[in-house]
Amino acid sequence: MLARTDVLASLPENILNLSVSQRAWNGVGVKLNEWHCSGRVIHQFPQETKPRLIALLEEVGGNPCEPRLRETQPCPVAYTPRHMDFAPGGMEMWGYSADCRFAKDATLTFDLAVLGVRTAREFDADTVSAPRLRFSDDRIWTLIKMLSDAVSDPDPSSQLYGDGLTTAIAARLFADPPPPGADGKGLAVWQLRRVVEYLNEHLPERVDLAHLAALAGLSQAHFSRAFKASTGMAPYRWQLDARIRRAQAQLIDTRASLDQVAEANGFADAVHFGRTFRKFTGATPAAWRRDRTN
Repeated sequence: MLARTDVLASLPENILNLSVSQRAWNGVGVKLNEWHCSGRVIHQFPQETKPRLIALLEEVGGNPCEPRLRETQPCPVAYTPRHMDFAPGGMEMWGYSADCRFAKDATLTFDLAVLGVRTAREFDADTVSAPRLRFSDDRIWTLIKMLSDAVSDPDPSSQLYGDGLTTAIAARLFADPPPPGADGKGLAVWQLRRVVEYLNEHLPERVDLAHLAALAGLSQAHFSRAFKASTGMAPYRWQLDARIRRAQAQLIDTRASLDQVAEANGFADAVHFGRTFRKFTGATPAAWRRDRTN
């Protein structure tokens, strides 16, 4: 589920507005916060019993945003671009800036019990209990940025997309060792057939990466690598490609309107369908149909 709210009341001093979008994948809650501010800002992050990762995605102002463990205690770690902060469950966290106009951050909250089941792994107690302030990891930051762009995406393929991103983030954040056999080899013939048949039978519905991995008897991380090695595409990309191919058949074989084809293939509307279709084919649905039916 995804939701967006605009918070206008009970905000800390100099925070004019806070917009929040939320979604969850794989036991990882993702909250995207957009802060509109007018000067010095100090605020406490909500108390959380689960470990969380906070990534600063954008900031505009005279001074960089700063993570703090106490309201009046400056961060002991020097500023770094694209920094992130990892806080174990129960740890107090504050955000501070001497002069802020706009900031955007993504907060990932990890339900390790759910995530562990879905990714078929256990998490080292020392790793998940050690705070890390202003640490940098370009790969994790980039994955979080990609995940934040998917928070408000209603497209069915965004389920697999988010599942894959949260799996990759957790694997790197918690130093997941490569699973046995994860050496770049593809799926066995029976594994690929079972997964592809399931995907085709459930087009254009949302499909969980955890379920596809279970069909193949693999962890999500191992499955994602093996699936891409076998098909040349990540699972979400394969599903999206299959939806476009099915839409192409409907454009040629039926007189359905673009709105009807879009709805039948899980797109929000004809505009969303047209934009995605053009990325895959280089032409709009109407032009593509006209060239092949006239």
